[in-house]
Parts: sequence; C-alpha cells; structure tokens
Amino acid sequence: MSFVVVNPASGETVGEFADWDDQTLDTALAEVAAATPGWAATPIEERCDLMHRAAQVLRERTEHYAGLITREMGKLTREAIAEVEKCATVCDYYADNGPTFLADEIISSDASRSLVAYQPLGTVLAVMPWNFPFWQVFRFAAPGLVAGNTGVLKHASNVPECALAIEEVFHEAGFPQGVFRTLMIRAGKVKAVIEDPRIHAVTLTGSEPAGRQVAATAGASVKKSVLELGGSDAFVVLEDADLDLAVNNAVASRFLNCGQSCIAAKRFIVVDAIAEDFVARFKAGVEALKMGDPTDPDTTLAPMARTDLRDELHQQVSDSISAGAVAVTGCAPGDGDGAFYQPSILDRVSPGMRAYSEEFFGPVAIVIRARDEADALRIANDSPFGLGGSVWTADDKRGEAFARKLVSGACFVNGMVKSDPRLPFGGTKNSGYGRELCHHGIHEFVNIKTIWIK
Repeated sequence: MSFVVVNPASGETVGEFADWDDQTLDTALAEVAAATPGWAATPIEERCDLMHRAAQVLRERTEHYAGLITREMGKLTREAIAEVEKCATVCDYYADNGPTFLADEIISSDASRSLVAYQPLGTVLAVMPWNFPFWQVFRFAAPGLVAGNTGVLKHASNVPECALAIEEVFHEAGFPQGVFRTLMIRAGKVKAVIEDPRIHAVTLTGSEPAGRQVAATAGASVKKSVLELGGSDAFVVLEDADLDLAVNNAVASRFLNCGQSCIAAKRFIVVDAIAEDFVARFKAGVEALKMGDPTDPDTTLAPMARTDLRDELHQQVSDSISAGAVAVTGCAPGDGDGAFYQPSILDRVSPGMRAYSEEFFGPVAIVIRARDEADALRIANDSPFGLGGSVWTADDKRGEAFARKLVSGACFVNGMVKSDPRLPFGGTKNSGYGRELCHHGIHEFVNIKTIWIK
C-alpha cells in the first residue's frame, strides 16, 4: 500500500508515498532508541539552542511548509502560514522557558535537603491528526524534546508530505540523528508500536474512538498517555451581549479551517430574548463567506479535507433536519470535484437530534435556543464533550461566574477559544485528559522524581 495525496480543492492526486514494512519500522525505532540516552544527557541549554534553531527553520521556510498544508488538507493559504508561524512561536516559547520549567524544585521536609527533579521518560509516540498538520505535532514535540525525550510521529495518512517535512525541520535545525522520526505506517500498526518496549509514553490528538483504543493499549502496557479528543464547544450568548462582537467572533470561530477544529465553536446556545436578532445577523455573516480555491486571497472558506468527511457531515445534517432541525442557510455539499460543503446554519436544534449530541466537524453551525442563563448553562453542560467553550456578556463578573460552572478544559469570556503556548490546553469528559502547552504540558512526559537527602 501507499499514502496517496489528494488535493481537496480539485480532487486531483498530487503525490504518493510508500508505506513502511515491518523491517523499516523496526530499523527506525532502533535508531531512536539508540539516540535516546544521549539526548537525555545533553545539557538543556544545548537542547534549547536547537529548538530555537527549529523555530528559525520554520520561519525561513514558512511559505514552503504552508504550501504543503494547503495542498494536502486544503487549508486557506493565509491560515496555513499562520499555523507555521505559530509552530515557530511554540518552539521559541519552550526554548526560552524550558530551563525554568524543568529546574529542580526545593521542598521543605524532614530531610536535610529534599527536592523534586524533572527527568525525561524516554521516547514519546505521537499519533496526530490532519486538521492542523504542523501545529498539533509541534505542540507535543517542542516541550517533549526540550524535556530530553525523543519523539516518533505517526501522522494522519492524508498528510504524508507534512509528516516528512516536520522530520526535516528538526534535521535541518541540527538535532542529532534519531531524536525525532516520522513513521510512515498505517493505523493498524499503532498498537504494536505502543506495546514496543522502546516506546515509553504516547500522546494522541484525534477522535474519541481512536483515543479509547490508544488509551486501552497504553494502559495495558503501563505507559503514560495524554489524549486530546473531540469537542462540541458551546458558544453561549446572553441577553446583554454585544451582538456585533458576538456574531463576528461566531463566524470566525465556527468557520476557521473550514470548521475542522476541535475547539471551533459548534453549539451556539442563545437565550430567547436575543435569539432572532442573533440568528439573522449570523446568517448574513455566514452567507458572506466565499468558497473557493484556498490559494486565492479572496477565498474565505476552504474545502473540507476529504470527500468522505464531507459526505459524513452531510448525513449528520440531513438526519438532523429530518428530526426537526431548521436549515437556515447552506446545508448541502458545494458544486464541483473538490470536497466543498456550503457554510451552513441549523436552527431549532433539540435533544434527540444528531446535531444536539454529536460533534459536527465541518462548516455547520448548530443553534440551540435557551430560556435564560440558567437554561443556557444546563444545555452547555449537556454534552459528552468538555474541551472548550465561550460566553458572551457585557458583565465580566457574570461571564467569569458562568465560565467557572461550565464543565470544560477552558472557557473564554468575550473571546473565541484558542490555544496559546502560555496557557494549558486540554479537555475533560470524552474530550480526553492531560494537558499540553504552558508548564503543565512539559511536565506531562517527565519523571517527577523525589530526591531526599539526610
């Protein structure tokens, strides 16, 4: 078998890459295992210098790497450029802050001296998705490598060029051979790689079913895992919200990356008092989006990453309409050979519909009407997911009180949910466990060791 690259905007096959056999995989894992002790022993200052160099490589080749992202998964060129630039930022962040995050922590105890040391675990396997093919990887790799771990990447099968390019970044930056390798393997081989004694931990960003499988295998092998899974983020609009601000952010938050983001706003929970006004303004904003060639600067809505994903989304939409949801706009595939789906709004969504309980991973906004603030909070928490959410209100204190009651890994008040290297990122409930970014992220894959001296 081979990895076939299909341009989502045209349906054209633009590349093909060989799938590794077992011997090639074993050779790569052996190379990483050989590099692991030396990398752990490398002074952190040297590791950080190399991570700064990785940031420089990303900035020097931003347009090239962005072009790969657009060609493989269809992201708008300007969004792809922003993604690569964000990767450079996270590399610099951990290069700057790693020594502080990993410094010994002195603890007062009955010892003459006691401390906590943060030491690398070994090799971390990353199973990563296609929707942010560079960012998701660097979000794990920057802290992981600075901490002294080595890394191996099993990327999504539709972004092989991006997967190989990421390995190239570290090679060009001067990292020792074997410190980071991309494994050109199918999902069926992931279980065996997790079970391999040369792998010490695993991180996955992806679907809930994939997360359950990885967690089960890692647990059976007694290996640490971090999971960032799906989300159906609530975007709660209270009656005192600035509607212009809320609507502008609603369009941006739902349709960025063609709606293919775990932390995209998906459920727009709007109190009855302003629901009609909000939906009318939201409809106007959505209908102003322009589908088209993602390399065209005038395009504001890219294709979805694959036609099968578009077809699955449309089935969810059709089933919800059959159950009583109201199609406000769109709700149909786009014309042509690409994986386009019209920017869409479903209103009057209620329990029992697929739109109420499932994640819609694409350019479809789900509107659920609430009686009041208390009802909006109940609806927001009535989800199997708990990744992010936002609340829109003129009263900051009211917004913070609401945010504290929302069951999620993050809640933004009067701002769209985003990931930021300075803030921890992750979910709860079926959205996973563990945290990435900030100092919390670098501590996920280290041995937190107590040292007691008398």
